[in-house]
Amino acid sequence: MANHKSALKRIRSNNKKRLLNRFQHKTTRNAIKKLKGLTSKKEAKKLLPVVTSLIDKLSKKNIVHKNKAANLKSKLTKHVAALK
Repeated sequence: MANHKSALKRIRSNNKKRLLNRFQHKTTRNAIKKLKGLTSKKEAKKLLPVVTSLIDKLSKKNIVHKNKAANLKSKLTKHVAALK
């Protein structure tokens, strides 16, 4: 167990940040799965900017590496473009 006040505070703040990061990451993954599951191009085009925005937010906060975010966005864009 931590002995210093600052260490105790760091533990508390890390837990809060960890839970928020997990929530945001899981929400984004669910949105990606939903987008991949769509068969209508019109619906997919409407959802793509929302998912892209979520991925950018994760990248900005270093929850996901910027290159992984770029790869995800690229693959999702290709997927939407390939829909009929």
